[in-house]
Amino acid sequence: MDVNKKLKCINLMDYVGNWGEWRNNLSQAVSAGKKAGMSKEQMEKLATQIGDFLAKNVCPETPEEELLKEMWNTASPDERKTIAGLLVKMSE
Repeated sequence: MDVNKKLKCINLMDYVGNWGEWRNNLSQAVSAGKKAGMSKEQMEKLATQIGDFLAKNVCPETPEEELLKEMWNTASPDERKTIAGLLVKMSE
């Protein structure tokens, strides 16, 4: 990957390079969504949109994130919905 592209994608977010902390943040987001009255389907749709954004704009920092990005980029749109749903379910 081009160095400038890597720097650009890393700088897009205050990126967490620790898988456990990433999962904890996701769990907090799912909890907040539930408290706001979001349905599971709404959370999965939002998770899919976020996954699309992250896959396009953020470089993975951990081996787990690299695997997740590779799976996301290989998956069909329906498979991406499944991955997003599993991530939401893991975070409940």
